[in-house]
Amino acid sequence: MSLTHFDQKGDAHMVDVSDKAVTDRIAIASGHVKMAEETLNMIMSGDAKKGDVMGVARLAGIMGAKKTADLIPLCHPLPITKVAVKMSYDLSLPGVRIEATVKTTGQTGVEMEALTAVSTAALTVYDMVKAVDKAMEIGGIRVMLKDGGKSGRYQANDHR
Repeated sequence: MSLTHFDQKGDAHMVDVSDKAVTDRIAIASGHVKMAEETLNMIMSGDAKKGDVMGVARLAGIMGAKKTADLIPLCHPLPITKVAVKMSYDLSLPGVRIEATVKTTGQTGVEMEALTAVSTAALTVYDMVKAVDKAMEIGGIRVMLKDGGKSGRYQANDHR
């Protein structure tokens, strides 16, 4: 298998997608922020000094998806038709779980946009409560679903 972001000389380049079919595309990514139980309790009670952690992180994730082409050098700017970021508490971590769904109708997929949404939301959670918990851990960021385009459907196997 060859990598499409490199030309015959091995130089990085943006892939030409002009011959690809325009299709509906979707990607779902997920990840988490693990933290001290006290930090999670502070977020759940709404007592974080910087404000609504979950709401701000959700908006940051949406913004991150829309800015992906500005952050990842070889990503195409895409006409995103949907970005949804779901944030939930997970007492078993303890921490916050994040899931981003991104859709477009176009010639290339939106996996990078979904991953960027999750990453940006996770970094925002960290930023908003780092004053009380610098040991938080961001992890598990991965594509859960990708569909549309020539390569078809991919769904993550949770038995890693």
